[in-house]
Formats: sequence, structure tokens, C-alpha cells
Amino acid sequence: MNWLYQILCGRRMSLPPTVLVFGLVCTLSTIVCSSKAYGLTGDLTHDPADIVKKYLSLDKRGARLQALSYETVRPYVEWEEEPSWGQVVVILEYTVNDDVREWEIISSTEAVIPVTFQVVGVMHWEAATFLPERREETVWIRVRAVLNGWRITAPMFPPHVGRTRLIDFVRQAMFEETNEERKNVLQRLRTSLKDAKS
Repeated sequence: MNWLYQILCGRRMSLPPTVLVFGLVCTLSTIVCSSKAYGLTGDLTHDPADIVKKYLSLDKRGARLQALSYETVRPYVEWEEEPSWGQVVVILEYTVNDDVREWEIISSTEAVIPVTFQVVGVMHWEAATFLPERREETVWIRVRAVLNGWRITAPMFPPHVGRTRLIDFVRQAMFEETNEERKNVLQRLRTSLKDAKS
């Protein structure tokens, strides 16, 4: 079922590198913009948890599912590309711990912030299946000062996408699919996602 992954995700590897352009824009932003405006991309004078919240907000809305939308999360992470994930963790909600006393402080420029996800299951690309698995998952996200801004440096983990967003994503793939057999597979996948009630 590699076709499903290709339909839904696209190919990230074919994207041209934009790191140099982004670095230039950030440098100019530091010089020209006010600190409040620059804070939207993780200015060091702002709370490092804000960068984690922004990244996870985009992830929940499916920004890491397609190559083009993946570019929106690139400013928040230190790595340039991710592996091709074989699964998507389907979530209802997440909570970023704002209590600095519960963080692991590595240094004045590095910390590890706990994030708790309310997971409803896992969708596997290859088999085009959704396996319900209600649980709470905690991920410790490491942030570090990089070029005058906060960036997430670890860990790389599979996309954690909201259930409603994933249902819409699969529905869109159904509309674009011309093969009836594949369309039926997508329909079953969408139904199983819808049946995982919140």
C-alpha cells in the first residue's frame, strides 16, 4: 500500500533546500523587526515553550503530512528533513507543561520540556489501517538556543495529528483517487477514524 503514502504525503525529498534563504530572512528580521514581531519565530527573550506550542499546533493540523506544508514547521526545528514515517499518531489534544520547575534544565540555552498527548490510536500508511489505542503519551522535547532563537533539537517523532484533521485529509484523498479499489480502502480508513469517538 505504498501508493497510499505517496498519495497522502507526497515526496519531501524533492524539495529544494531553503535553509540559506531562511537564515538570511531571520538575520534581517533581527535587525529590522521589533522584538515582539521576531518573537513569533522563537526569539530568545520569549518563553521556549512557545516554540514547542507553535510546532505542535501546526503538527496537530497536519503540517507534517505533506511536503509543501512541511515547510511551515521548518523554522521551529534544527533538522532539515525527517524520515518517511510509516505511521501517524492520531490525537485528541496535547498539553505543553509551562511549569519551569518540571522541565529538565540543561543550561541557560537548553532545556527539555514535557508534552503530554491524548492519543486515540495509530494510523499505518502501508496497510492503510487505523488501530485504536487510547493512551496518554509523554514526549520530552529538547529546545536549544540556535542563532538567537529557540529551536527544537530532539526528538524526531512521527506526526501527531488531530483525529478530525486526519478524517478530512483522508476524505480529500478519496475525492482525488480514481481507482475504485483504492477509494474503497480510503473509505474504510475514514470510517474507522470516525468511529474512534472522542
